[in-house]
Amino acid sequence: MTISLRCTPPAPVSPSRRYNHFHSNQLPHSPFNFRQHSRRITPQALTEWREYEQAVKDKDLRKALRFLQQTDDDFIDLQTDNGFGSLELQRDWDVLDTCLNADDMRLVAAAYVFLKDKGFLNHFGKYRSIVLEGPRDVTPSVLKSSTGLEVSKLSPKKWGLSTSSSVTLVALFAGLSYLVDHGIDLRPQLAVVLGLSMVDAIFLGGSCLAQISSYWPPYKRRILVHEAGHLLVAYLMGCPIRGVILDPFVAMQMGIQGQAGTQFWDENLQNELAEGRLTGVAFDRYCMVLFGGIAAEALVYGEAEGGENDENLFRSVCLLLAPPLSVAQMSNQARWSVLQSYNLLKWHKHAHTAAVKALENGGSLSVIIRSIEEAMAAKR
Repeated sequence: MTISLRCTPPAPVSPSRRYNHFHSNQLPHSPFNFRQHSRRITPQALTEWREYEQAVKDKDLRKALRFLQQTDDDFIDLQTDNGFGSLELQRDWDVLDTCLNADDMRLVAAAYVFLKDKGFLNHFGKYRSIVLEGPRDVTPSVLKSSTGLEVSKLSPKKWGLSTSSSVTLVALFAGLSYLVDHGIDLRPQLAVVLGLSMVDAIFLGGSCLAQISSYWPPYKRRILVHEAGHLLVAYLMGCPIRGVILDPFVAMQMGIQGQAGTQFWDENLQNELAEGRLTGVAFDRYCMVLFGGIAAEALVYGEAEGGENDENLFRSVCLLLAPPLSVAQMSNQARWSVLQSYNLLKWHKHAHTAAVKALENGGSLSVIIRSIEEAMAAKR
């Protein structure tokens, strides 16, 4: 099961009934000690390198991972001044860039295990046991004393209720009034725009409006902050990340409602759901990742605006439990999850900032994960 997290636009979006279907750039020098490999420069080695590069380009995770696993034992330590050794190091990271097109999530998990065994992903799954820490009863007062924020600041805002959308509405109506007073009536054109927006919302999930909104820098950055929150919490909790989708049309093609999504996988959760059961630990871990985007926005901006679909997804999963959670239990679970994710992101704010920057620069998944590892290693 692939779980997709969505950073929703402020406009209401109908809840999803499912909860599955969720150019590497030049990499900087790593400041920490990885076990580097260099290979004897032979025509065969160069041919294999090109084959691996083609597999990465084709997004063929199975072929790329098989190549790394088969050739890993053949590496010969050899100091070289021609830079081939650094390419060997980068090559291992690049396997993450093939994950997005992988249909088998077990292959994605195998890629993370492979890199972790080689010493690249030192912090992957480091905080898996955090779900066992802290009090379970998190009242609004406890949440405020821990974060300094009211519960209302941690609830996604519907369009027109958030600060930015309210300002936009006021400016829009003020502009229309001014134009009408000066003999320029744009109401017919406005009706057409509203009609097209409705069609976009119904048939395209708001992708067109989301694409237009994403060009506004403050709005786009909030999306990056949100998705980086999902990504970092999932990574630290040991959930393999398949990819981050920031293009609304690509998200729509992949069945993700909203303008962005972070796809991760939890094997324990899938196995338990397949068996018709769900333990508290697996559910807690899932909820922490689910509310990671809201927690990230609250940490950076002091309030959350996106994440309405995340809340809808949370409610749908709560109703699948046997017995289903009551409204009071769901509210407490949501507050507990947000608080756990908020604290985790606060402890590693530098890593979250690094992930946001990598996303902002258009970095691939390997660049984003490596930036997280480098940020956390530098903070020791």
